[in-house]
Amino acid sequence: MEILLVDGYNIIGAWKELQQLKQRSLVDSRDRLIEMMADYQAFSGMRVIVVFDAYLVPGRATKLKQHNVEVIFTKSKETADARIERLTNELMNRRTKVYVATSDMTEQNVIFGNGALRKSAREFEIDYLTTQKNISEKVQESVQKIPVRKINISDEVAIKLEEMRRGKF
Repeated sequence: MEILLVDGYNIIGAWKELQQLKQRSLVDSRDRLIEMMADYQAFSGMRVIVVFDAYLVPGRATKLKQHNVEVIFTKSKETADARIERLTNELMNRRTKVYVATSDMTEQNVIFGNGALRKSAREFEIDYLTTQKNISEKVQESVQKIPVRKINISDEVAIKLEEMRRGKF
């Protein structure tokens, strides 16, 4: 099993699309990141956990699922870095590969010590964009496929019927 821990605000601060969205609304940038991670999770098969700081916000830690992605808001006086470090310790085992998406150098050193692998924000953005390209290609492939015929008809008739079905007659 592969698990990806995402330092939410670190990624928001590093990816251009999310930076621009953050200028208008922090909540919208968080929601967009979670949507992006849902796509990434669905295509890659990795379990994705996004961790956001709630360091200066009073209250308990919150854990929820949004778009089938696990989202954690840390408790007050706990940083996302500290929570990610704890999660890498908890999740690491022989059959689990843990990746952490962050550009925080201190965090990267600690997670290496825990046996996890890192993806810098830039590396992860490239990986995400590649995934999006692959998803688009798969969608185009499925759109281009002509449905399999259950009756034996000529290609010419099949094309005419397909045009009729799509309203192009």
